[in-house]
Amino acid sequence: MTSTMEGVIKSIQGLSSTSGDLSSLHRLLKGAEETLRSESDLQISTLDQLDASKHSLGYLYLLDALTCGPMSKEQAFDVVVLIARFIDSCDAEQIRLASDKFVSLCKRFKEKVLELRDSLRGVAPLLTAVRKVQVSTKRLTALHPDCLQLCLQAKCYKAGFSILSDDILEVDQPRDFYLYCYYGGMICIGQKKFQKALELLYNVVTAPMHSVNAIALEAYKKYILVTLIYSGHFSISLPKCASTPAQRSFKTWCIPYTEVGNCFNEGKIRELEAVVVANSSDFEKDNNLGLVKQAVSSLYKRNILRLTQKYLTLSLQDIANMVQLANAKEAEMHVLQMIQDGQIHALINQKDGMVRFLEDPEQYKTSEMIEVMDSVIQRTIKLSKNLIAMDESLSCDPLYLGKVGRERQRYDFGDDFDTVPQKFSM
Repeated sequence: MTSTMEGVIKSIQGLSSTSGDLSSLHRLLKGAEETLRSESDLQISTLDQLDASKHSLGYLYLLDALTCGPMSKEQAFDVVVLIARFIDSCDAEQIRLASDKFVSLCKRFKEKVLELRDSLRGVAPLLTAVRKVQVSTKRLTALHPDCLQLCLQAKCYKAGFSILSDDILEVDQPRDFYLYCYYGGMICIGQKKFQKALELLYNVVTAPMHSVNAIALEAYKKYILVTLIYSGHFSISLPKCASTPAQRSFKTWCIPYTEVGNCFNEGKIRELEAVVVANSSDFEKDNNLGLVKQAVSSLYKRNILRLTQKYLTLSLQDIANMVQLANAKEAEMHVLQMIQDGQIHALINQKDGMVRFLEDPEQYKTSEMIEVMDSVIQRTIKLSKNLIAMDESLSCDPLYLGKVGRERQRYDFGDDFDTVPQKFSM
């Protein structure tokens, strides 16, 4: 080992205890970054001289230098294992001193995992990485989208949903926010949590933008379909808070989806199915065909739901005829699914094939329901406090105050401006 490498190792070992030492070490490592990357004596075995939990900052820089170049598939596998172990054992306080470096390493880890086609291996380490680099649960990190992407690839929807429960109030990069909400919406769709999916996709669709981006466009396509599934209604008009570019362009780029929405609103199954067949190649290309089929199925359920408002008892065959299902068996399947999902309350008599619709048995006075209501109230109170704090912070922000001051000056005409016309002067 060269004297340079030995010196770096000794510095890492000797300057990893106090905050002052760590600051000095950070400056030293930043200055030696290029040297480390070109150091031929730096090998994976070199890391054995360090403890990842005690020397996290130094370990991070050496690991970054080791993994920055091209590598074979076998080397990539070893690197993935090495980085995963480091993420698990590293000290959060130390790696936050070089958070950009840590994020870069984790993104490299994600890329290698995807190259190896082993997304599942990367889910747990990236979940840990998000929590370690995150100063507050309110803050969106650059690793949130990568973590959600791996969860999607590995179909670990439950793991991905665990980081979607936080209320994000602080965002650094708009693109990270777009991807976080887009991937998050897809994870919620995978879990059939359509209300949360709609909320996340809505955030992308209505986010400020100077020009339409691909993420927002894809989010809008899914937003239309999830709206149909969850709300049972489609509005051709975008939310008023959507940006001007979105208002102008989304409809033009999403014509097949708006056609689906319009047919859904009319409640015409045959026309809707015809539109789906005609545009199936577009839906498949967008990876939305499955979601479109769920929307079609949702229309059947909506039509069945309307029947519960008119009739107390119906035969399965009558239901099939009224909602244009193929036969009584299909009607039974839809009714059973709706009962299971809590969308309707009914009893099916298997002997005569009759369905009796019942009133909602929920009296909203059980302990479980009280807990649900309490959690919603507590979350609302918390959000209210956060909003007040953000408002106070903004009202004291020098940049904001400076901008407001400049805006006022534009309309401040001083004493020369006569606010009352002379002929009305007293």
